[in-house]
Amino acid sequence: MRNDAIPLEEKRFEGVAIGSVEDYPSLHERHRIFPAVFENRRHERILDVAAGMGVVGKRIKDFSQAEILCNDICPTCLKTMRLLGLATTSFDIDNEAKNFPFPDGHFDAVIALATIEHVINVNYFLQEIHRILRKGGWLYLSAPNYSSLASLLPLLRSGRTFHDPMKPASRYEFYAHVRYFTFTTLVEFTGSFGFVPDTVYLALPESSSRYVSLKSKSKVKAFIFRNMMKVLYTFFSPRWASEPVICFRKGFVGDPENRVSPKKRVL
Repeated sequence: MRNDAIPLEEKRFEGVAIGSVEDYPSLHERHRIFPAVFENRRHERILDVAAGMGVVGKRIKDFSQAEILCNDICPTCLKTMRLLGLATTSFDIDNEAKNFPFPDGHFDAVIALATIEHVINVNYFLQEIHRILRKGGWLYLSAPNYSSLASLLPLLRSGRTFHDPMKPASRYEFYAHVRYFTFTTLVEFTGSFGFVPDTVYLALPESSSRYVSLKSKSKVKAFIFRNMMKVLYTFFSPRWASEPVICFRKGFVGDPENRVSPKKRVL
């Protein structure tokens, strides 16, 4: 998160219970699939660079043996994570005047979910992540995919931008998002900084806030929606998914291997 986005983040958490993730109203499937996405990689030391309310950190703490350190600069997020028993740190991921406060090769894995689209100094951001990862370390990255069906169909139908500044529900994204990636450009751009795409994870609708809300209103609609997503994710390219989680391995800048296509897994 950027310093100028703190007031936006604080406003989002008004009325949210502090110290609990059960009532968190913005749970996404990208949170749910951790730590399953680690598979057999046996991480020992992990950094979550923009950990938010600590949903992923809590899951890793509860269901894996890895040591997880959660970073954020939002006071509400930090307070909540500490109440959850998570180890925290607080530094600006968008200040290119200062290195991340860790030595080279310090972490086995870095998690950056729905973060890179908020970053202005994006080159610095990826360079620092590459630096603090050990040789062969892993980066778990996600960003909204603006070539997904969920983004393109409303755009074609209404002619409005992805985030409507006139609608309260999307004002946060309108003001906080400064980068607009597609699945393809995210893979290619991250690869240019020495990361090799290994696996892309597509999370089926299961326990996100939106899906739970849909299911409470209509189990039939929820069933149809989930199975439509299963078909889409199983038989079509990840380029159509809303927010894939992409696992990259630390490689070398300029290595042709960085341009390989990642494997696909549906979770």
